[in-house]
Amino acid sequence: MTELAHETTPLARDRVVTRPEVSILVPCLNEEITIGQFVDWCFEGLDQAGVTGEVVIVDSSTDTSASIASAHGARVIDVPRRGLGRAYIDAIPHLRGDIVIMGDCDCTYDFRELRNFVEAVRDGSEFVMGTRTKGYIEPQAMPALHRYFGSPATTWIFNRIYGTHFSDIHCGMRAMTTDALRRMELESQGWEYASEMILKARKRRFTCSEVPVRFYKDPPGRESHLVRQGWKEPWRAGWNSLRIMFLYAPDWFLMWPGVVMLVLGMLLSGVLAVAGDISVFGLGFDLHWMLLGLVLAILGYSAVQLAVLARVHYDFDHAFTARVFRVLTYNRGMAVAAGLIVAGLVPNVALAISWLHDGLRLVSIDHPAIFGLTLIILGFQTFAFTLLTHIIGRRHVEASHG
Repeated sequence: MTELAHETTPLARDRVVTRPEVSILVPCLNEEITIGQFVDWCFEGLDQAGVTGEVVIVDSSTDTSASIASAHGARVIDVPRRGLGRAYIDAIPHLRGDIVIMGDCDCTYDFRELRNFVEAVRDGSEFVMGTRTKGYIEPQAMPALHRYFGSPATTWIFNRIYGTHFSDIHCGMRAMTTDALRRMELESQGWEYASEMILKARKRRFTCSEVPVRFYKDPPGRESHLVRQGWKEPWRAGWNSLRIMFLYAPDWFLMWPGVVMLVLGMLLSGVLAVAGDISVFGLGFDLHWMLLGLVLAILGYSAVQLAVLARVHYDFDHAFTARVFRVLTYNRGMAVAAGLIVAGLVPNVALAISWLHDGLRLVSIDHPAIFGLTLIILGFQTFAFTLLTHIIGRRHVEASHG
C-alpha cells in the first residue's frame, strides 16, 4: 500500500463490495457541502449502469468530508495534501475494480450517468475521455474565458502536437482500465496530471474514445478550488498543462524541425564546398551562405539527437528504442564520429599550415575548410550522442532488471 496512506472502512456496510467491476476514484479536499450527494450520485450511476462498483475517495481534507463520505458508503483513503495528481498516484494500489472512473466530487459532473463510460470500456476502449463540448454545459458553469478561449485553445494545441482528435482535453470526468492507469506511470503532482494522462494514453497507443457528459455550475455555497486559490490559479494551471504537453513532444519541437535544418544545412554546405561561389536565378551564394549552412546543420543535428534521446528516455515506443540501439551500437557510433572528424581535418590541413605561416593569423578561409569544420563539429556531436544514448540505455536495462 502507498506509504502514509490510511484507509477507512465504509460505515454504510450495505455498500461494501468485495469484487467490484468499477472503482470510482475521486480526490477530495474540503468538500463537505457536496461529498454526501456526490457519493449518492455515484451509487445511483452504478445501479443504473447495472454494474457492481465501489466509490474510493482520496481525502486530504481538514473538515468533515471524510466522515460524510464514509457514512454514505465510500471507501476513504486518507493521504497528506500533496497535489491533485499525487492523490491519484497514492490511490492506485488501493483499487479493486477492473475499470476506473475519475472526476470531481463537487457535483459539477453528473456521476449518475456512468453507463456510456462502462460500455465504452467493455467495447474495447482502454481510455475514455468525457467531453463537455459535445454534451451539456449548464449556463454559468464555466467562465467565458475558459469555455471560449482557454479550453478550446489548449485542446487545439494538444491535437496538433499529438495528432489526436479530442474535443475537450480538460474534462475532468474520464474512465480507463485499471491496467491502463497503472501502465501510464503518472508523475505529475498537480493539475497537470490531466494533460499527462491523455498524452500518455496517446503515446502508449491505448485505444481511446470520447463520451458526452453533463457539466453543472457549482452548487449553492460551494466555491471552486481555482476561485479559492485566487485569479492566478487558472493561468498557472493552464501553463502547467502546456508545459507537460511540450515536455513529452520531442518529435514536434525537435525531430522534424531538426531534420529539415540538417538536410538544408548539409545541402547548402556540400554544394558550395564542391562548386565554390555560385549564382542561381540571379541570387548569389558565397561563403556567408556556407556559414549559414554550417549553423543550420549543427542546430539540426543537435535537435535530432536531442529528440532521439528524449524518446529513448521516455521509452513509450519500445520498438523505436530497440531500433536505436540496434542501429547505433557503441562501436558503430564511435567509428562514425572518428570518420567525420578525420574527414573534416583533411581540408583543414592547408588552412592550419597557412595559419602557422602567417604568424597565427587567419588571412583567408576557403569553402572546403568551412565544410571540414562542419564535419569536425558533427563528429564530436556524434561522439557525445553515442555516449549519452548508451548511458541512458544502461539505466533502462538496469531498471528493467531491478
